[in-house]
Amino acid sequence: MTDMKLLYDNPLSGPECLEGFRMEGPGEMTFPHGRLRLESRLGPSEGLKANFVLWCPVVFPDRIAISWEFRPVREPGLAMLFFAASGAGGKDLFDPALAPRDGQYEQYHHGEMNAYHAAYFRRALKEERALHVCNLRKSYGLHLVAQGADPIPGAEDAVEPYRISLIKNGASIRFLINELPIFDWTDDGEAYGPVLGGGRIGLRQLAPMIGDYAHLQVCQLADEKEESGA
Repeated sequence: MTDMKLLYDNPLSGPECLEGFRMEGPGEMTFPHGRLRLESRLGPSEGLKANFVLWCPVVFPDRIAISWEFRPVREPGLAMLFFAASGAGGKDLFDPALAPRDGQYEQYHHGEMNAYHAAYFRRALKEERALHVCNLRKSYGLHLVAQGADPIPGAEDAVEPYRISLIKNGASIRFLINELPIFDWTDDGEAYGPVLGGGRIGLRQLAPMIGDYAHLQVCQLADEKEESGA
């Protein structure tokens, strides 16, 4: 996978970098230290209404590598990436015919959309803080399909950002943090519905977490024939 074509490169360093992005829910975006900082305007007492998703405006093809920098600033909370996201029935995720979404999780796993979702910083519940695990789920539905140990420390010890990478090569999904493999799963296209292809990507957070993000990149994987030399 050494030969990849850069499709998208966003430093996430200022407001101009978010042109066309779509916020669902009460997310607030600021840029201290030249990095995108996400947090909710609502407190955790508001329950599910306090959570949000920030969508990138680009519809990406299948067979891509996504990478970004992440640093937790405040916990408890949760950080997640939606990818290969599309509307039900083949519609675009932002098709006005779809039911509206406002950041509440059920709308994303049992709503009018399909996606994979990688939860890579899960510190919202006591049991999640007791054992740090990354989850990969597939929807429609809330199917837990893969897990791996989460090496990111608590916010007070996370001094430097972590480079997170997700590689979706057709049915194969690999997830890494600072090049450390976390999980590797292949969708059989049967147990939980057809393999999802291209689609949108979005960042999700649970209140009251604060997280910093930077250097979002998406690359197209090299053609399989090129990799094999055929």
